[in-house]
Amino acid sequence: MGDYLAKRVGQLLIVLFGVSVVVFVAMHLLPGDVATLLLGDRATASSLGRLRHQLGLDQPVIVQYWRFLKGALAGDFGTSLRDNRPALGEVLAAFPVTLELTLAALLIAVVIGVPAGVLAALSEGTWVDTAITTPTLFGVSMPVFWLGLMALLLFSEKLGWLPVGGLMPIGASMPRITGLSVVDAVLSGRLALVATALRHLVLPAATLATIPLALITRITRGEMLSSLHLDHVRTARAKGLPEGRVIRAHVLRNALIPIVTVIGLQLGLLLSGAVLTETIFSLPGLGRLMVDAILARDYPVVQAGALFVAVVFVAVNFSVDIAYAALDPRVRQR
Repeated sequence: MGDYLAKRVGQLLIVLFGVSVVVFVAMHLLPGDVATLLLGDRATASSLGRLRHQLGLDQPVIVQYWRFLKGALAGDFGTSLRDNRPALGEVLAAFPVTLELTLAALLIAVVIGVPAGVLAALSEGTWVDTAITTPTLFGVSMPVFWLGLMALLLFSEKLGWLPVGGLMPIGASMPRITGLSVVDAVLSGRLALVATALRHLVLPAATLATIPLALITRITRGEMLSSLHLDHVRTARAKGLPEGRVIRAHVLRNALIPIVTVIGLQLGLLLSGAVLTETIFSLPGLGRLMVDAILARDYPVVQAGALFVAVVFVAVNFSVDIAYAALDPRVRQR
């Protein structure tokens, strides 16, 4: 197991180095000039030159990258060009909102998707199977931005059941402890605040959960069907083991390996793909921060955000690999 972990860590470090290169190069290939954007079109050539020198933009690209890499390793991505605050600090302040939204969406997808997939597999060919698998096609096909807008129109505008967006109502005071609105509301001990935070989270989380819910349901169903026909499952049944024990110990355990992989990948994808959901529901998360920073050519914030998301994504995949190896010892030999 130790050799397997060392190999995976080495691969992940190479991936992170490649990501840093791609992020740095991509930002410098974007059209537009940062100095001109900050000072305006009427800025003089001397003022533009001074600002470019101050930002290090007049140095060779390789020197700029080396400075960026050294800063990244030390956790220093520079100062935001818009707000004059540490870039990493802005990313860390916005990340809890995205994390809470992602975890809520994934929780909905797993809690509903895995049991639904198991039930569909055990009811193969029946109306129950059809009733479960048909909506998954809808979930995979519907764009998140369209679904979010329709959900807002129905549940907020027409029915008035849920708030339009944001973390809390305007004027509501929320103690910031962890940055997670629901957790902070629970820690405050105010039940009314907990209910309010949950009401604001339900609609964006459910919208973001549609695609992973559909994928997890279909993957669970397919893997369960494959495992139901394995030789050792037939042997277990022939020995007279209770059907529930056969399903739990022999079928579901085998099916869990690809399911865990899909769940881990979905967590990483949700973290990096919550931009549209945060924009539609006015959530001040990492996605909105990145979009605003890109539009403003705020290089430090974009680079800090992109690398931070990459680190989280890689860490999630690493955790999935460990879980994969724990469930199937054969993986350690690869």
